[in-house]
Amino acid sequence: MQRTSGNAVPHTKLDDAQGLSVGVFLCSLGLHILTSAGLITGQTAGVAVILSYFTGYSFGTVFFVINLPFYLLAWKRLGAEFTIKSLVSVTALSVVTELIPLGITIESLHPAFAALAFGSTVGLGLLAMFRHNGSLGGLGVVALMVQDTTGFRAGWVQLMFDAVIFGTALFLFPATVVFYSLLGAVVLNLIIAINHRRDRYRAT
Repeated sequence: MQRTSGNAVPHTKLDDAQGLSVGVFLCSLGLHILTSAGLITGQTAGVAVILSYFTGYSFGTVFFVINLPFYLLAWKRLGAEFTIKSLVSVTALSVVTELIPLGITIESLHPAFAALAFGSTVGLGLLAMFRHNGSLGGLGVVALMVQDTTGFRAGWVQLMFDAVIFGTALFLFPATVVFYSLLGAVVLNLIIAINHRRDRYRAT
């Protein structure tokens, strides 16, 4: 992404690779923290986390499969570059989330800290990806489409999706788990809503 005013310089392919890589790593780390605390989240990742808990399949596998239908929508409405970057990012995330437990073991984790750490790391990770014209697919694609066509910020759109997911989660998980999970989702989406603005950046 680049600024809309001043002498803006478009990101190079190396810039994009660096930005998307950092974004994937931060999101993977945040998701590891989240699942280590037994919490859930919103968006497509949240659906994948919930399904992984109940099916026994790994998060990475479920997340990759769930995202497949959204690529067609992204290709038609947001272009080939965005779709390809999102596909690469989702695939990378699916792999990295499997590898992170090999490098870090969390023995004790308060759910409040886990929620804040998850929201902060994933919020910054997604922000980096959005500014390099990528995403983690899924409902985030829909949120970006709404922002680009109406000006209604993607973060607020994602909060609306999350409200539905967490409302459903109340029937599946203890209330304390849903409460701390919701805290993490609010932190994540506030970071995006406040910092990802179409009047500051646009795709290159």
